[in-house]
Amino acid sequence: MNAVPPVKSAQKSWRKIVAKYQAPDYFKSIWQLVNTLIPYGILWVIMVWSLNISYWLTLVFAILAGGMVVRLFIFFHDCGHGSFFRSNMANYWVGSILGVLVFTPFFHWRQSHAVHHATAGNLDKRGTGDVWTLTIDEYLNASAWRRFTYRIYRNPVIMFGIGPVLMFLFTHRIPSRKFKSRERNSVHWTNLGLVIYIGLMSWVIGFKDFWLIQLPIIWVASTAGVWLFYVQHQFEDVYWERAKNWDFVRAGLEGSSFYQLPKALQWFTGNIGFHHIHHLSPKIPNYLLEKCHRENKIFQVKPVKILASLKSLTYRLWDERKQRLVNYQYLKQYRFKTPAPNP
Repeated sequence: MNAVPPVKSAQKSWRKIVAKYQAPDYFKSIWQLVNTLIPYGILWVIMVWSLNISYWLTLVFAILAGGMVVRLFIFFHDCGHGSFFRSNMANYWVGSILGVLVFTPFFHWRQSHAVHHATAGNLDKRGTGDVWTLTIDEYLNASAWRRFTYRIYRNPVIMFGIGPVLMFLFTHRIPSRKFKSRERNSVHWTNLGLVIYIGLMSWVIGFKDFWLIQLPIIWVASTAGVWLFYVQHQFEDVYWERAKNWDFVRAGLEGSSFYQLPKALQWFTGNIGFHHIHHLSPKIPNYLLEKCHRENKIFQVKPVKILASLKSLTYRLWDERKQRLVNYQYLKQYRFKTPAPNP
């Protein structure tokens, strides 16, 4: 698999190691907010100005602004894990305010994401906060309609083009009935915050101009965010296992990728490429993930690089026999193999 040295070397030592990196630095967190929110605000001013020159110029700046929103989402994400500030109250307030800017209800998303962390790589606990992934046998035994919807869902145009925008604009506006009142209420409070935000911005720059700027920002940020999440759990040598054999450390080091990005992209994505460490210890602030990786050999796993990550676009189903992701073409040869073992 992708851990070097073997994952067994991390089984007993990882807790003690990550504990050294789990203390948020108040000034670093505040500085991250300052060096992101201020440039983001400046970009909005520039984009409003650029509307009178060329909308193509506006779209160029929207790419940068979208990158800033991705970075803001990482801070929001850290608040959800209680790793951005030492104070829970500070995490809750900052996370909820950032939730309006990233169009995501804080407590609702926090609960869904917590389930993802507790079940990542577990074939028997799929369905909440993850990328819909079927095994080959599940796909072959599915109805024609289920196969069709699965193919639509996994189509790159839908998954990275249309789906992310719909999710952030509409899906996040609806609370889940399976969550408790605080999580459901956070959806309503975020929706109210968005009404106020959109109303104020429309009053200042105009309703049409607001959406001419906001929509491309949402598209860039949501597409990039979904791509990052996808690559972090859909890559060559990824770890998936049935519940009875599932292992937390392996799910972190082998079921979450080390997505190696250029420094500029690493900055915009808030070091989330060190996802294998994040899954082992979500209490580590984003600005300490690289240091933890650099200083400890047990976390220096095989990286997923940008060009190699594009191969993940071909992954569609999980082969339980060979323990790897495969494409649809693989189904032709799979039908003639022996049945997969019972879960």
